[in-house]
Amino acid sequence: MSGSLRPVLLAVLWVAGMTSVLALPLASSVPGGIALVPLGTVLDTPDPPRAWFGDQPVWVAQDNGHWVAIVGVPLDTPAGTKTLRVTEHTGERSVDFPVSVKRYPEQHVRLKDSSKVTLSPDDEKRALAEIERIQALKRHWRMATDTDSSFARPADGRLASRFGLRRIFNGEPRAPHSGLDIAVPLGTPILATAAGRVLAVDDYFFNGKTVFVDHGNGLLSMYCHLDRIDVKEGDTLRKGQRLGLAGATGRASGPHLHWSVVLNGAMVDPELFLKRK
Repeated sequence: MSGSLRPVLLAVLWVAGMTSVLALPLASSVPGGIALVPLGTVLDTPDPPRAWFGDQPVWVAQDNGHWVAIVGVPLDTPAGTKTLRVTEHTGERSVDFPVSVKRYPEQHVRLKDSSKVTLSPDDEKRALAEIERIQALKRHWRMATDTDSSFARPADGRLASRFGLRRIFNGEPRAPHSGLDIAVPLGTPILATAAGRVLAVDDYFFNGKTVFVDHGNGLLSMYCHLDRIDVKEGDTLRKGQRLGLAGATGRASGPHLHWSVVLNGAMVDPELFLKRK
């Protein structure tokens, strides 16, 4: 091997070993989906590029010798051409990618407790403060070399309300459903979908008892309406480790798990991360 090729080969092997992923999520470049944006080959750019979508950093991984930006597309993103800002050893550039239209179905939900729909001034104040805290958590970023995007299901049960549903509570339109509901009995063990760290635990007005797990590189998972939480902030988790037990806390019409996935600050469809058989 020539002396000039050896440093390049070593760099490629190091990068491939440190930043490759087990499996990329499914591509679905729509609002609430994931865009897989190619950024070039490892041979051309041995050092990992860095990318931003708006002001949010984006996870860049190496897949089969190519750099790929794994971009979460917010649900309120209009269709059209979007742009990533990319920095690499040669400088900064822009990379465009398309976002297509997707129309999600509607779901009508009837809640017996009308106070969860029409809020009192005190409940509204609490809910708004909690939403602000959750928005800050969603923007969390931790660089990592071991992010696993091949998720396991957090519970076995019927997939109920799917991601993106336009939800109408007691006849009043609300924000689209930002997760996936899994119908399970009260007390069902809820498991971490992948290895990570517990970012936060709390009891929210709408979400009830909730656990946030940080999987690194802007990828988070959120587990809501729990009856009991068995982990604490800062805990390191393995895939399949129990987080708590399913319940109906917060705004819930019955026992179930609401499972959300956040990528670069955007709520995205959790089913795009599930293992393909």
